[in-house]
Amino acid sequence: MADKTLTAEERAGRAFPVSWDQFHRDCRALTWRLNDAGPFAAIIAITRGGLVPAAIVARELGIRVIDTVGIASYDHTRQGELNILKAISEDTLKLGSGTGKTAQLVREMLPDAHFATVYAKPKGRPLVDTFITEVSQDTWIFFPWDTALSFAPPLRDGAA
Repeated sequence: MADKTLTAEERAGRAFPVSWDQFHRDCRALTWRLNDAGPFAAIIAITRGGLVPAAIVARELGIRVIDTVGIASYDHTRQGELNILKAISEDTLKLGSGTGKTAQLVREMLPDAHFATVYAKPKGRPLVDTFITEVSQDTWIFFPWDTALSFAPPLRDGAA
């Protein structure tokens, strides 16, 4: 697949900024749904975006085993080929439980896992078992750890 470079305007065109408070509420809402789907022996977070929600869900459900799978597919400007940076540990795979293209790759690693995410997009939605909010495919989610507080001009002054 060829890299697609996104301009700042393209990423911000359908911006979905999420505050820490909103993100924590959405993670707790996900936990309420997962509580009825469990119990789960472990959580596997897809780094980096899955680390914070995994910590919140693990705390709320009392899960002590958290593993990660590291997959790089893009940076802040382009989408590229999938590259496995860290596989799931053998110990976690033996537990038999766990939590677009990245999801498909992890689904192949863990075909019987329950996949959960806070935010889902249409192309990845068929691979997700539980989610809280669906956003359009062209929406760029700005997580709280990706942003800083700054002045935003009023809409009438040309702000998007």
